[in-house]
Amino acid sequence: MSYKWTFSGRFVNTDLERPRWRSTLNYSLSPKLQVGVEYNPDAGEFGPLFTWFLVTEGDRSPALFLGTSSDRIGSPEGTQSYYLTAAKHHPAWPVSAYVSLSYSEWDGGMNLPFGAHVELGRGFALQPMYDGQRSHFLLHYNRERYGVSLIWAWLEEVGISFNMGF
Repeated sequence: MSYKWTFSGRFVNTDLERPRWRSTLNYSLSPKLQVGVEYNPDAGEFGPLFTWFLVTEGDRSPALFLGTSSDRIGSPEGTQSYYLTAAKHHPAWPVSAYVSLSYSEWDGGMNLPFGAHVELGRGFALQPMYDGQRSHFLLHYNRERYGVSLIWAWLEEVGISFNMGF
């Protein structure tokens, strides 16, 4: 089911201000276009969120989308990333994978983030990912409208995230 509004909140146990707390609010203008705002309260920062699905996933073709959000976890205040992402669900396995070409304002150059989402059943999933510089690992639990994730950022710091659609 698709929702017009989605909200997420995250806490990561770190001394860095920007990634410690993060909230996002997104609105779907259409099935292919989302706009939103990100708020990082410890850094006193608001930033834009934007996702435009250029192509939806087909039987043989990946989804392609353009977007922007704050740069990676741990990036300094005011830095954005701009990305083109391809994502595809494997038809025979409970796995979806993605790869992005991302311009990082923090690095002043391109990164190649990638990852996978592995469904475990009963609402649980694992998500290993590489953000273009460092690795992270998430364990998700999702229901129809709500979800919670345990985060292992940089494979060093723990965190928690929740999301809801309405």
